Amino acid sequence: MSSESIEVRKNAALDRFELYVDGYLAGVAAYQDTAQERAFVHTEIYPQFEGQGFGRKIVQGALDQTHDEGFGILPLCPMVHHFVESRPDYLALVPQWSRQRLGLPQQ
Repeated sequence: MSSESIEVRKNAALDRFELYVDGYLAGVAAYQDTAQERAFVHTEIYPQFEGQGFGRKIVQGALDQTHDEGFGILPLCPMVHHFVESRPDYLALVPQWSRQRLGLPQQ
């Protein structure tokens, strides 16, 4: 990646996180909140931004902000699921009760 400006912003009105690259909307990560968890239901990187690592950027930014807000994470979306299952620090944010149901490692 070059020196583009990358920002992940929460858009609470639309229940999604938005990824901006040089001011352009490059992708979204939709969620649904429960009392204690935030379920990520769909993540999409728009075609002109695919294949540049932006999926990882939006997922990491969204999960970091979610953790900072005190929510657990339910990775229902395949992109978020894949990100979480290979990173122990983020797997720890998934409630133990949901890991087996979601096919995630128990540890």
